[in-house]
Amino acid sequence: MAEGDTILRAKHRLADALVGQSIAVATPNPRGRAAGVERLDGRTLEGIDAHGKHLLFDFGDLVLHSHLGMSGGWHVYPRAARWRRPRSSAWVVLGGERQDAVQFGGPTLRVLPASRVAIDPQLARLGPDILAPDLDLDAVVASFRAADQSRTLGDALLDQRLTAGIGNIFKSEACFGARVDPWRPLSQVTDEELRTVLDQARAQMLNAVKAGGRHRFAVYKHRGPCGRCRGPVRHRGQGDANRTTWWCERCQV
Repeated sequence: MAEGDTILRAKHRLADALVGQSIAVATPNPRGRAAGVERLDGRTLEGIDAHGKHLLFDFGDLVLHSHLGMSGGWHVYPRAARWRRPRSSAWVVLGGERQDAVQFGGPTLRVLPASRVAIDPQLARLGPDILAPDLDLDAVVASFRAADQSRTLGDALLDQRLTAGIGNIFKSEACFGARVDPWRPLSQVTDEELRTVLDQARAQMLNAVKAGGRHRFAVYKHRGPCGRCRGPVRHRGQGDANRTTWWCERCQV
C-alpha cells in the first residue's frame, strides 16, 4: 500500500503538472464514470493536499478524493506519450495543458462537496498527518496513550486514526531505527520511546521523499542477519489485519 511518503511525492508531481490549469477529464474505466468525476471537466484545479495516504484535489466547491490502497497509482505522462498500463484500466485522466495525470486502480475515487470534506466520515476519522509541517508530536503521543494499551506497538502504528501515513514499511523501519520491539504492548512502551519511533518514521519518510522514493531498508523484506548487530531478522503477521512486521530479535527490545 502506498504510504505517506509516496502520496506526498505524488502530490508534488501532480501539482507541478496540473495546478492552476483548466482540466479536461476523461473516464476510460466505468469505475471513474460511476464516481462522477466528469463533473470536474473544464474546472480549474486550484491545489492538491496530501493527508496521510489520501489525496484531495481542490476544484473550488468540489473536491476529488483519491486513495490508492494496495494496487493503485498515479502516473504523469507528457501529452500523447505511451502509457505503462492499458487505457481501459485508467479510472480517471486529468488532462492539463501539456501533461496528463492518470489514476490506475485503487479503492477510492469520489467527488465531494468542499463543504463536506471536514465532516466526511472517511476523512474526519484520520489522525494527524505524520508528514505535516506543523505536526504536534505531543498530541500524537497523547492519542496513542488514549488508545487500547494492550495493542502492540506495530499494530497501533498502522491505525490511521492515531496518526495518518505510516504503513507496513515504515512501521517496521521506524521501530528498528528506535531499537524498540514492535511486539511490545503500548502499556510497556514509554512516552520517550514512542516519541522516538514516531520521529524515526517521520524522518525516514521525509528522507524518502527527498530521495525520490529511493530508500535502503534495514529490516523490511531483509534477508540475512541484522546489519547492526548480526542478530536474526524475523517477520510474521501482526494485528487483526495480519500485516507482516519485520524486526531484529536481538537489538530491538
